[in-house]
Amino acid sequence: MDMIRFEHVTKSFGENCILDDFCLQVQEGEFLTVIGKSGCGKTTMLKLINGLLTPESGQIIVEGKDLAETGLVELRRRIGYVIQNGGIFPHMTVEKNITYVPVISGRKNRAENHRLALRLLGTVGLEEEMAGRYPSELSGGQQQRVGIARALAAEPRILLMDEPFGALDEITRQTMQDEILRLQKELKLTIVFITHDIREAMKLGDRMLVMEQGKVRQMDTPEHIRQNPADEFVRKLMKGALDADYK
Repeated sequence: MDMIRFEHVTKSFGENCILDDFCLQVQEGEFLTVIGKSGCGKTTMLKLINGLLTPESGQIIVEGKDLAETGLVELRRRIGYVIQNGGIFPHMTVEKNITYVPVISGRKNRAENHRLALRLLGTVGLEEEMAGRYPSELSGGQQQRVGIARALAAEPRILLMDEPFGALDEITRQTMQDEILRLQKELKLTIVFITHDIREAMKLGDRMLVMEQGKVRQMDTPEHIRQNPADEFVRKLMKGALDADYK
């Protein structure tokens, strides 16, 4: 089943065309990594999936529903969104950050929300005692885990991640990569994950999407792209990754 589908989508800002007749299919339970140069349309694609932007033309189908006919509140309850540094609120405790979406969605029972926060802290590998801390009291890796926990609070089937580990040190980054792979398998999530790091893209993705100037240049398994780059652009992008074992 296609969990996400773009059908001939075009998105522009003024005279600048960001996505041009863009087509994409993401399968249920798939981990799709997305790589390409800055400005190629990666983040715009994620924002279109989440309803933060609307296309000039084409259709975007999420879980079988046309986004043009889907309410944003209903849509965002089904989709988790994680950005660099977690995007968590500095003036809220960890617990309030995690339960923010359920609360604004009408789930006001404090005891239930507290149990939810503690459960999700455990899911992302954090101690329950961190529930009362503020983001400033956490490391970068801990903040990122809280951001993931908050994205999971509405029990989404889809997780969109925009360079979530880009600001982390290498050791923490590798730990978080392993953690998100574990969560994806455990929770059967469909993940679309943007990164500038070719090694990260190859390690995490069931398939890897290479974008350039708003178009798909190649989409296949990381190994197939490594061995059979579609053109010179993809070949140059893969340079330096050819002799490494990222699995």
